[in-house]
Amino acid sequence: MMKHTIVGFVIIAIILSLSFSLESTNNIGQKTYQDGDEIEVMIGDDPFDKMMAVLLHKRCVNCHPGGDIPLQGEDSHLHNFDIERGPDDHGLAGYTCETCHSSENNDFSGVPGAPHWALAPRSMAWEGKTRVEIASQMMDPNRNGGRTPKEIEEHLTEHELVLWAWNPGVDAEGTPREVPPVSKEEFIEAVKEWIEAGAIIPAE
Repeated sequence: MMKHTIVGFVIIAIILSLSFSLESTNNIGQKTYQDGDEIEVMIGDDPFDKMMAVLLHKRCVNCHPGGDIPLQGEDSHLHNFDIERGPDDHGLAGYTCETCHSSENNDFSGVPGAPHWALAPRSMAWEGKTRVEIASQMMDPNRNGGRTPKEIEEHLTEHELVLWAWNPGVDAEGTPREVPPVSKEEFIEAVKEWIEAGAIIPAE
């Protein structure tokens, strides 16, 4: 009887260990690109973790480049056709973002589209930066266009160009573009929870 009891405890311990291992694995291994290098993003249950896993993803960073050339593709390479930021973040005269990008995806050509297609301003360059650096920029009214925390929340959870990340269409070969590693619903909930709790930026 004692022998059977010990065996039972061992089996339970193994099952619990495997369950913990699988749960931990689910929080690891999400990939994104910065400066052309693939990096691993940790995703936990904390609202900040979920929010930043999205903001670090290529669907966001490609439009928040460190320079004046947009990034594109799953490897975040420099935009084709010598596209530049321009004076108002919409490209150069006669060759603006709207020349190719409409208010919706074009699945025939593979050109993505959403309302207000443009680069983020230079003050919101995220390429190559850490979660803490990005969050600090985002919440600093001197760099975010004077937005309040509530306005930041509205931008992240309601702006059509931000939400395009979960409906990015297909590329020129017809291959679906990768979406962020957190669902749109989870992201929106995480942003609202983080803002409501005081938008605390952890020290890393």
